[in-house]
Amino acid sequence: MTPVSPRLEGVRPDDPDDARLLGHLRPAAHRNPTPRDRYDLVVIGGGPGGLVAAHGAAGLGARVALVERALLGGDCLVVGCVPSKALLAGAAGQVSTAHDGKTALRHARSVRADIAPHDGVARLQDAGIDVFLGEGRFVGPDVVAVGDAALRFAHAIVATGARAARPPIPGLDHPEVLDAAGVWTLEGLPQRVAVLGAGPIGAELSQAMARLGTAVDLVDLAPRVLPRDDPDAASVVEAALVRDGVRLHLGTGIDGVDRVEEGFEVRLAGQPTPLAVDRVVVALGRTPNVEGLGLEAAGIPVGREGVVVDDRLRTANPRVYAIGDVIGGGFTHVADAHARLAVQNALVAPTARWTTPHPPAATYTDPELAHVGPSVAHLRATRGVVPITIPWSDLDRGRVEGAPRGEQAGFLRAWIDPRGRLIAATVVGPHAGELLAPGVLAIAQGLKADALSSLVLPYPTRAEAWKRVGDAARRRKLTPTVASVLRRWIRWRGAGA
Repeated sequence: MTPVSPRLEGVRPDDPDDARLLGHLRPAAHRNPTPRDRYDLVVIGGGPGGLVAAHGAAGLGARVALVERALLGGDCLVVGCVPSKALLAGAAGQVSTAHDGKTALRHARSVRADIAPHDGVARLQDAGIDVFLGEGRFVGPDVVAVGDAALRFAHAIVATGARAARPPIPGLDHPEVLDAAGVWTLEGLPQRVAVLGAGPIGAELSQAMARLGTAVDLVDLAPRVLPRDDPDAASVVEAALVRDGVRLHLGTGIDGVDRVEEGFEVRLAGQPTPLAVDRVVVALGRTPNVEGLGLEAAGIPVGREGVVVDDRLRTANPRVYAIGDVIGGGFTHVADAHARLAVQNALVAPTARWTTPHPPAATYTDPELAHVGPSVAHLRATRGVVPITIPWSDLDRGRVEGAPRGEQAGFLRAWIDPRGRLIAATVVGPHAGELLAPGVLAIAQGLKADALSSLVLPYPTRAEAWKRVGDAARRRKLTPTVASVLRRWIRWRGAGA
């Protein structure tokens, strides 16, 4: 059976590195196998969540089929996490061969091709997984069709991900208006670009392109960059974008985008003169990939966030689970965690529940911004919850590196509930994603913040901020009454020595 020719977003088939990529993720010689009589698990979607689910199930001895209509690896490998972080590394001067837009894009395509074997057809087949390349759709409550093949299953997992949203703004549907996927098809970066959307994707792309010589205008209706993050932390990132030459148009609506002979004009609400640019990049959110799946044939409803699931990640069809971006997961690491839970529930026992409503997230600008826990707006509105903020300038590591006084150079902020437990944290600064890890662990384990005081950490490091949080939490427990009792105890012990 010959797989359907897919729409290969973000790939240049004439590029040598992309040819390597395709050779692993969609090899021309691949032919879909003859289906087995019945599969223990059919996974629809070969992105991070689908791959983890398929390999995990196969490792348990299950008969597994994986269906992918485009490229294995999904958005993360092909158009998301991997190439975007490679571009950022090139823009930061961390890659000696990526010193301008053209070479930085080439470096990004090379990196994803190097990683591709890990997500490729051969590795799946070596694990005993039947790989079907083509459109998968439900044709019944326990059957998925791929072309003329019928895959009968005991259980299935929908892991079809999401794509860039295109809001109904006039001109935004023009084929030459790019989303984040389209950036990787460019030979070089444009001289002038308008990035629409100041969330994580828009902020990362804006900074990278500005550092590589592009004149960038960043537009968002929100009044600030990274509007869902801690305002103080977001302001540190915003200042860095401005220093790198990004022109901000915040609190500004978009009336429309027009194709003109010289490129594009972006009409901003209330502005008499449009932005004249060579390219427009849309980063205005994501929409789940639910179309064409035949979900109605399997009795699976769809809501505003995507496929509707319960806390076991099970759909209304008890045979079928859904994970990752197609249910609003939003992050590769969440899809990974979803996959492990769904495989356990589908193949072992349906006892595991998703209990992480606010997973960690990171924006890989320079400086990075990472957060775990509820939103800052929610935390500030919750009675008895208090923040503890440790600016980098309060640490010896920050002082030796010349961090200016105060929070403008970055900080770690921990949020403590009335029982003294750590319930949220924000880090903004170098390697914030890595520095968030102790907070993620403490929150997952339900630890009290003062437990961090006992950490023994290398000196001098930024990680010492966690110890400072623990010290501050311990001091909060030292009420006047407790202090008075301790003084008397110490004097009594001294008198008896």
